[in-house]
Amino acid sequence: MPPTAPAGKRTGRPPRTSRAEILSSARRLIDRDGWEKLTIRRLAAETGVGATTLYHHIRDKEDLLVQLLNHHVEQLERPPMPADPRERIVLAATAMHDALAGWPWAAEVLTTDGFVGLLDESALWMVDAILSGAADLGCTQEQGVDLFRSVWYYTVGEILVRARTRRREAEGDLPQFRWEFDAAQVPHLAAVGRRWHELAVRDTYPHGLRVFVDGLLAGAGPTAPLGGG
Repeated sequence: MPPTAPAGKRTGRPPRTSRAEILSSARRLIDRDGWEKLTIRRLAAETGVGATTLYHHIRDKEDLLVQLLNHHVEQLERPPMPADPRERIVLAATAMHDALAGWPWAAEVLTTDGFVGLLDESALWMVDAILSGAADLGCTQEQGVDLFRSVWYYTVGEILVRARTRRREAEGDLPQFRWEFDAAQVPHLAAVGRRWHELAVRDTYPHGLRVFVDGLLAGAGPTAPLGGG
């Protein structure tokens, strides 16, 4: 009679899991606890496998987050790109904003210059569309990269500030703001006063993006630095 395994221990091959299962488990952990608390150990427990099994699919936490982002963007429907270069830039930037607005943690992961080198080509069509529009408008490669970088800073800043504000509001953890200011020192701010909050929470991203792009493109050309004279 073959020996029986001790109680609580499994026999045979270790459980296997797929990349899709790992990404799904990671997404659940992030949605529940936040991306900062995601660890390989916690992911292994959530997935029901050993950490060694996970390392067949991912190198480390950063690689996991990048894979999650690549997978997310790959699932998005690509809108047809307009022929007009300026509209192409605006549409691509808006698509980038909308893709990350629901995943603000992903925007935090990408707050490093050069992050495009982390992503798959299938997730970089928005970046390429912005560079394409810039090139068609006469920008040099340097100006195209400057334009993307500036638009990205504007976009990621808007996403992160709004996401953090919403989170702190939900947790009842907003700081106690003061709205009365010394008119002798800051007269214009004192005049706005308590209206600051209602004005600041408006969604001005679409309008601001177009104004921002027009301003950046105004200084573009073969001999002019982007935004400079």
